[in-house]
Amino acid sequence: MSAKRTLHVSLLAAMLAAMASCGPAEDKTPGGVSPDEAKALDAAAEMLDKRPLPDLPEATVPAQDAPAPAAS
Repeated sequence: MSAKRTLHVSLLAAMLAAMASCGPAEDKTPGGVSPDEAKALDAAAEMLDKRPLPDLPEATVPAQDAPAPAAS
């Protein structure tokens, strides 16, 4: 086999290997999850958004005085 033919066969094999790793475009969403997973994540996010937020600790705890400087 000539060097040119060997190079062509090697390039063809590399391209076929690269194409074999590609899936259909509609298989995954941009985030790398399937459409069903994206729907489930959207539903979970909507559920979390509907929950009431807890009170902030700063709003319920009275402010404390600053500590006195230590004698050295």
